[in-house]
Amino acid sequence: MRTLIILAHPDIKNSIVNKRWKQELEKYPEEFIIHELYEEYPDWNIEVEKEQQLLERSDHIVIQFPVYWYSYPPLLKKWMDDVFAYGWAYGRNGNKLVGKKFGLAMSIGDKEENYAPSGSVGFSVDEIIIPFKAATAHIGAIALSYFTVFRASFQISGDEVEQSARDYIRYILSTKSE
Repeated sequence: MRTLIILAHPDIKNSIVNKRWKQELEKYPEEFIIHELYEEYPDWNIEVEKEQQLLERSDHIVIQFPVYWYSYPPLLKKWMDDVFAYGWAYGRNGNKLVGKKFGLAMSIGDKEENYAPSGSVGFSVDEIIIPFKAATAHIGAIALSYFTVFRASFQISGDEVEQSARDYIRYILSTKSE
């Protein structure tokens, strides 16, 4: 079974890290299905049933995105709001995502040391992704470990981007068995 990658980057063409990760994923079409939300829904009119069917056919899902103001890009948030619907993902008869594995792959523009209690952000990545953890618990899914790369906005070297792309593939393959 291939891993579904929900890619949510508002400007993938000008991305450094996420664009490179996508290129690396494309080398393995037998392993990954790449589903780009901003390409699929430039008008933000999400086809909920289509998205739900895609998720139903997948047991291993990785959501890839740049951290925007300590959260998800806005279309990804809307996608979750629309697709994880009552009666489908949670609530009465809402069990379609129970037991499915969800991971996160995040590029973060700032330095890692700033995501500590003593850093300028003052919160860890674990704290930033609490809404994701709560959502996966609420729908009965399994929240996997996450993958991050820091300094993605402008301080990352070409070698670090290349290494992160290889590490990203290893992360995805290793979380299949978590």
